[in-house]
Amino acid sequence: MDIPPLAGKIAALSLGAIPVSYALNHVSVLSHPLGVALMSALILGLFFVAIYSLSRGEIYYDPLYAVFAVFAFTSVVDLLIALQEDGYMVGFMEFYTKEGEPYLRTAHGVFICYWDGTVHYLLYLAMAGAIRRRKRYRNLGLYWLGSFIMSILVFLPGNILGKYSSEIRPSFFLTIPYVLVPCWAGLSVFNQSQAPTCCSPHVVQEEQRKGLLQRPADLALFIYLIFAGFFTLFRGLVVLDCPTDACFVYIYQYEPYLRDPVAYPKVQMLVYMFYALPFYGLAAYALIFPGCSWLPDWALVFAGAIGQVRRSSHTWVPPCTCVRPSPTVCPRMPGSASSYATCCMHWAPTCWPFAAYCGLSSSSVCPPVPQPLTKSSIEGACGTPFTYPAGPASRRMGWVF
Repeated sequence: MDIPPLAGKIAALSLGAIPVSYALNHVSVLSHPLGVALMSALILGLFFVAIYSLSRGEIYYDPLYAVFAVFAFTSVVDLLIALQEDGYMVGFMEFYTKEGEPYLRTAHGVFICYWDGTVHYLLYLAMAGAIRRRKRYRNLGLYWLGSFIMSILVFLPGNILGKYSSEIRPSFFLTIPYVLVPCWAGLSVFNQSQAPTCCSPHVVQEEQRKGLLQRPADLALFIYLIFAGFFTLFRGLVVLDCPTDACFVYIYQYEPYLRDPVAYPKVQMLVYMFYALPFYGLAAYALIFPGCSWLPDWALVFAGAIGQVRRSSHTWVPPCTCVRPSPTVCPRMPGSASSYATCCMHWAPTCWPFAAYCGLSSSSVCPPVPQPLTKSSIEGACGTPFTYPAGPASRRMGWVF
């Protein structure tokens, strides 16, 4: 994979969040929620002005450069919050978690901050570096888009619907740009040109002629999608208080955290049922009827979404055998074999979107090849030029980050 180099300028500026957070933590005016919100907005505004004055060429080339720069700054802040809540540092963001967004002290909030401060931060630097060097970052952008949207879909409704609904402060309204930006960024990323593929048209034609039973890898993925769809539907029924004995046993023996007063687990399961479940069906359809060119892009989006959710919820999945006694601590206890099997079922969805994206068979990710098979017809169908390999063609598609 061709990973773009990181943006050193944005990395240096974003690390300025460390001394800024330490200084603001000792300002007495920030003991009021409104003061926290106004100061946070002012800091972000000044940071945007600094980025605009230092990187006008990159912003004119792609306005998302400024977005990634500002979000990189907030990612460092989120990492400071997570490290502070876990006791690795003190005196940095206490004012914000007390008077700004107290729900960030929950288990879900802490791991959202960890994810944003590590994975999202590296993605921002990589995409900003790609913009600076005029390189393609479409695939990285799709992964980030899925992860970011899933975070918003679960975190914001969970704050409003859960036990922290009475703790909404003015700082909560600073998340409004986080709702609007993904819409604009998503359109910009999807409109970017795709990376050219290195695939022989003869291999594409041969693979698309095969049935599903003749493609073992795709068949295994199809079987998994059916299983994942039923499991997702079952978990959605569990959080909707399905009265059956199976649901009752499951929520008390395997995923007791779904009964947590905070609404994040319930919202997460509902998002799975209403958004991930339809995609499972569409992905299964794409495996049965090869030639769906949309599968790689949307598989990347869902890979980011499901990967983010897995990391943010895995700590509270059995073998943790109790509802956590504090917002950030949940004792781990040795679990049964069935508990570890449940963990495996939770982690399995993280892998299959990558498999669907990488193209276990070229037939599932490339449009149907028209007849007659000529160079001009293939270029017209796929929209990108192709090259004939010197040796025997591989059965896998070559996708470049």
